Amino acid sequence: MQTLEHRLSHVKQHINDTAIKNGRHPEDIQLLAVSKTQDATQLRAAFNLGQTAFGENYVQEAREKQRALSDLAIEWHFIGPLQSNKTREISENFDWVHSVDRLKIAERLSRQRPSQLPPLNICIQVNIDDEATKSGVTLDELPELAKQISQLPGVRIRGLMAIPAPSIDYNEQLASFQALTETLHSFSDMDTLSMGMSGDLEAAIAAGSTIVRIGTAIFGKRQVK
Repeated sequence: MQTLEHRLSHVKQHINDTAIKNGRHPEDIQLLAVSKTQDATQLRAAFNLGQTAFGENYVQEAREKQRALSDLAIEWHFIGPLQSNKTREISENFDWVHSVDRLKIAERLSRQRPSQLPPLNICIQVNIDDEATKSGVTLDELPELAKQISQLPGVRIRGLMAIPAPSIDYNEQLASFQALTETLHSFSDMDTLSMGMSGDLEAAIAAGSTIVRIGTAIFGKRQVK
């Protein structure tokens, strides 16, 4: 059975090889370990292997881990759906939020960000393939939302996040990611593309992703709560 060390090393090597294949520098791509449903001991073990950035989907679960791992210099990313009644905990305890798609949520995060902390890094979630069941702003709505959020204190727009429509076709994956990359280039103050998971990592990196979100390939099958 593969160990955590082996799986993490394999994912990092895959990212490295894919970057080089596409003429990119591997150090320009951050591996975000998606750690939802994994317990704190798994995160600690991954941290001890050099993984410092973790993505969580559920606030209460994440807070338990944050308290258990408060002795570690972890970079915490919130990547799940955002609810108004959870924004304070997110704003006070995370470094990044990848799933902002409404001005109301951004305003709450801004207002609730403690003044002693650096600005909260934000990615605006884009519904790149216009799926009716998926969160995110449309490309048409994006410029106005970005303009409004950029004027808020306590938060900093870093870039865009997307989860394209499921596809096993590399060219379809690439087309969706390239659309997001082209969109990012129209914003001079953004530098981050949060896109790519286990099934479409290669296309995401080829298109310019700077953060890839990988869970099962690192931690193994998710634990059932």
